Amino acid sequence: MDPTADGLVSRVARELASRADELIAEVERCLRHEMPELWEFSDAMASENVAGHVVPVLSALQYGVDPGDIEVPSAELARVRRLARHGIPVSSVLRAFRLGQGVILDRLLEEMPRRTDDADLISEAARSLIATATGYVDRTSEQGVVAYEEERDRRLRWRLAMVNEASMRIGTTLDIARTTQELADFATEHFADLVTVDLLDSALNAHDSPPDDPPASPVLRRVAQRPVAEPDRAPSTIARRQPHTYPSGSPPARALETGQPTRHRLDSGDRGPDDAEGGRGGVDGSGAVGGSGVVEGGGVVDGGAVCGSGADGVHPVHSTLVVPLRARGATLGVAQFCRDRDPDAFDDEDLLLAQEVAARAAVAVDNARRYTHARATALTLQRSLLPRRTPRQSAVDVAFRYLPADAQDGVGGDWYDVIPLSGARVALVVGDVVGHGIHAAATMGRLRTAVRTLADIDLPPDELLTHLDDVVIRLAAEVESGEDAEAEVGEGADKADDADHADHADHPGGAGATCLYAVYDPVSRRCAIARAGHVLPAVVTGDGTVDILDLPPGPPLGLGGLPFETAEFELPEGSLLALYTDGLIEARDHDIGAGLARLRDVLGRPAPSLEATCDAVLEALLPARPPDDVALLLARTHALGAGQVATWELAAEPTAVARARADVSRQLSDWGLEELEFTAELVVSELVTNAIRYGRPPIRLRLIHDRTLMCEVSDSGGTTPLLRRARVFDEGGRGLLLVAQLAEHWGTRRARQGKTVWAELNDSVTTAFSALAVP
Repeated sequence: MDPTADGLVSRVARELASRADELIAEVERCLRHEMPELWEFSDAMASENVAGHVVPVLSALQYGVDPGDIEVPSAELARVRRLARHGIPVSSVLRAFRLGQGVILDRLLEEMPRRTDDADLISEAARSLIATATGYVDRTSEQGVVAYEEERDRRLRWRLAMVNEASMRIGTTLDIARTTQELADFATEHFADLVTVDLLDSALNAHDSPPDDPPASPVLRRVAQRPVAEPDRAPSTIARRQPHTYPSGSPPARALETGQPTRHRLDSGDRGPDDAEGGRGGVDGSGAVGGSGVVEGGGVVDGGAVCGSGADGVHPVHSTLVVPLRARGATLGVAQFCRDRDPDAFDDEDLLLAQEVAARAAVAVDNARRYTHARATALTLQRSLLPRRTPRQSAVDVAFRYLPADAQDGVGGDWYDVIPLSGARVALVVGDVVGHGIHAAATMGRLRTAVRTLADIDLPPDELLTHLDDVVIRLAAEVESGEDAEAEVGEGADKADDADHADHADHPGGAGATCLYAVYDPVSRRCAIARAGHVLPAVVTGDGTVDILDLPPGPPLGLGGLPFETAEFELPEGSLLALYTDGLIEARDHDIGAGLARLRDVLGRPAPSLEATCDAVLEALLPARPPDDVALLLARTHALGAGQVATWELAAEPTAVARARADVSRQLSDWGLEELEFTAELVVSELVTNAIRYGRPPIRLRLIHDRTLMCEVSDSGGTTPLLRRARVFDEGGRGLLLVAQLAEHWGTRRARQGKTVWAELNDSVTTAFSALAVP
């Protein structure tokens, strides 16, 4: 027996080595009591690591190995890295080293007095033993800290990379369902086994805004989950878009109420402080934690059900993260991240990652929600401003289409219109406002109203576009002055609100537009067209020939100071006139020439109806997701026969009035319109009298028999008759008042030389004024 201190240490170590299992158990009990958080992730691994320390230390002491030569167990370094991944502080790791070695040292020191009574030898051996244990702790701690910091740095780089990847992969579109599914897909690829995403009903409704503080039991809808279905997993108990609520006090309900994320352990009685509401149990397909349950459609889904089942039994969820989705101060919904296959429970690092990823997803969802709201508003506005049906008229048969863009900009400013004019004529209009969004739609509505107002006074196409150009210039000035005022008032406004004005900022200060205005006369079969920077129309004749009309160029609306020019064409009866916006023929993969060639090809094919032609044009020329909005207006011309029009040249003398009345009476008898005879004679008498008294020859009377009876009196004078109230002793001033009362519509249209005063009659006025007739 070695009488030295080293010999005593060796004998004591050999004795304890024979009872190593007892020492390992004692060290484990000490660590479990003092540091329960180290056992949160894996009991088996922690027990193996205790043995990995006890056995090498006793062996080194038994054989006198230098502490510097003792290798730190690789399993211990792996455990340190694992603890670092789960956010256990490095101070706890170092304390565990000291506590473990302290238990071993205490047992060695207790064993020495049983082996010798020599106090000096025991004191010397104790000093040697303490030095050896201290050296081992120092070496283990140094390597442990290095491993811990390397893993923490690697984990930090990984989390930053994950957040960066999430920023690129989540929110790639402005579609809410796709954005939430991208969140679920990303999370299951990197840190979760199951993910569910529920959004508030108000967040999915384009016409509502989610409240800052949701109600006590808000209605949610499942918008995304992953995995959707697997052979060894039970199906979800909540279908997509199915309304449901979480009971008050359940983790999802508390997350919605407080806006704070939580993590939950569901398979361990040793829960941390953040697991106070966890407990044993599982998560059903709906994502309800524990046994709280999910209320759906008046029923309750068991919250303790498992997410899925394996081939040899169930795999209950053992760890869950519940993260609210909040953006710009409003709660949008809740996401739940679960683990059932990964043996590691979620830790604070995972919760932080889930929170950062969910925050980015929430902003993307809110952007998509705002975009959906703005797009729906703009679509509603635009549809309310576009004609839902065309007015009744006989000049043309029409079919029309409007398709909003599928791109982020959404609704644009394209529009079309069909406006009945006097003399059985009709105006066909197509226009395109620069920009997209609600501002473009609103500008379109103002321009369409302006065009209808200008058309109502029967201006020629070139003059109408000149006046419309002035309107656009005034609108642009209003926009610029409004932006200047907003810039002064909102200089320090929150940048988060910039998305609300994105569509307006596409074209700051601009209200430019293009327009094509055509007037077709079914009596002469002539069409007068002028354009303001607009694409050329197409004409298809009866034999199938397609021509792109060669119109004089005109500047876009809003430039000012440049003239417009009208071109006239004679269109055979049955011709097809195609008016459209540039979105129909322009595309990124081909130029306008190629688009026009495809348009000519489609228009040249026979079709059973105008509606079928519209569908064929859009199908052939537009992609599945058109980048720009499109307006298309097709008009097939008709002609009024010679038997529907009667014309007389009148002398500029009072006796012409009686002859005009007689001519009108005979013509109405030929047309079988005797019920309109009294009214028509009275109206024609007043109009001819005005032309003789205030106009200049030649004077012409024309009757047009269409859906109504139109009476027109033309002269070369430039004085426009005005409706006024006659005083008691006035000799005149009552004629136009009488015409206005008898006619359904009346008005004046100017020509290059002279004017035409017209009145439109139908049999509805005959009954009202039949009592005035003299037998």
